[in-house]
Amino acid sequence: MKYRYRTDEEMKDSGVEWIGKIPNSWNIIKGKYLFLNSKIKNTGKIDNLLSLTLKGVVDRDINNVEGLQPENFDGYQEFYPDNLVFKLIDLENISTSRVGYVHKKGLMSPAYIRLEKIQDIYTKFYYYNYFCYYKKNIFNFLGSVGVRSSLNSSDLLEMNVVANEKKEQEIIANFLDEKVSQFDSIILKKEALIEKLEEAKKSLISEVVTGKVKIVKTEEGYDVVPRSSEEMKDSGVEWLGLVPKEWDVKRLRFLGTLQNGISKSSEEFGYGFPFVSYGDVYRNMNLPESVSGLVNSSVTDRKIYSVKQGDVFFTRTSETIDEIGISSVCLETIPEATFAGFLIRFRPNNKLLFKGFSKYYFRCILNRNYFVKEMNLVTRASLSQNLLNNLSVVLPTYEEQENIYWGLEYKIGTINNIIEKIKSEIQKLKEAKQSLITEAVTGKIEILD
Repeated sequence: MKYRYRTDEEMKDSGVEWIGKIPNSWNIIKGKYLFLNSKIKNTGKIDNLLSLTLKGVVDRDINNVEGLQPENFDGYQEFYPDNLVFKLIDLENISTSRVGYVHKKGLMSPAYIRLEKIQDIYTKFYYYNYFCYYKKNIFNFLGSVGVRSSLNSSDLLEMNVVANEKKEQEIIANFLDEKVSQFDSIILKKEALIEKLEEAKKSLISEVVTGKVKIVKTEEGYDVVPRSSEEMKDSGVEWLGLVPKEWDVKRLRFLGTLQNGISKSSEEFGYGFPFVSYGDVYRNMNLPESVSGLVNSSVTDRKIYSVKQGDVFFTRTSETIDEIGISSVCLETIPEATFAGFLIRFRPNNKLLFKGFSKYYFRCILNRNYFVKEMNLVTRASLSQNLLNNLSVVLPTYEEQENIYWGLEYKIGTINNIIEKIKSEIQKLKEAKQSLITEAVTGKIEILD
């Protein structure tokens, strides 16, 4: 389907800031003249569950125990095909879904707003109209007035929307269905490529830091070369497998000391001296040069819980095992800093571990798998010093550790550059998709049969 941009002579001011100009033949109308909000309480005749997500309205397993789940669904409301659904609570959260088009009957949360048409209109067109409001943060803006951070059905139905012929609405909606599908297909392929590249990074790091391949300096940078079986020996550790013959394997307890983080009351945070938080470790392979957290620490605190070059920090406790044992290395000492009680600090002895090698080795997926396998989850996952002390560490020579670090910086940096380029392409595609939707539902483009 082709389209053309309408000329200025074909357009008029809508009088609504976020709509802008519309075709001369179109009008502005309040949603309450097109839609009705009514809650149909669960009658027990519908047994499938739907949910509004960033991917639209999707089926949800009624027996799924993950996430928030009520004891029963008596208070849920029934939705039917061609309804619109809105989630207009917690509007400070700008990253959640807000509007969806219902494709099948099902039960949804009583917190959602259901709209059904009361005029002869093409509902899918208005889904795209309200979707534009969502993407422009119009709901968030209107919901931020006063003390509320939500909109109710009356607020929603008082909002202005465009009014045009039903046939034109259908043409526009069908056009957008086709174009959005094309955009989404390309975006999904690019996102899948990013996932593959992220997996390739993990695999490369594991292969290099355990010695399955070696880093070789070349004129262009660095390359990886597989080691032959003759160069390898059994590490004696099942999950490590074979390692180079000249490498040592030692328990972490023989390489340094462990220290749990500082414990302070909530009133002591927000002022004072630098503080390394759980998030600083969880989000970064190496600590930021400057951390944003502050704590009112004493001289003794800053001595016991210091943050020095070469230190490795591990997440110690969380609701899930997958978030335990995530590491981050300190590449440069952070003066006067202390670290959170939800962390464990490993401080290497002497010159056994190069800080850059630690950055990659302790984030290796094999170590992550070790923690997950060995840890027992009760009500809250926790990494003990004993378990961490038993972690096996491969030890190339200090010089080889440095070479591994610089080689991985080069190789991983190359992959990261590719990933960032793809992310930029995805962002441009999303912006182009949204621009096309906006131009179509406000009539700035005319769809040609």
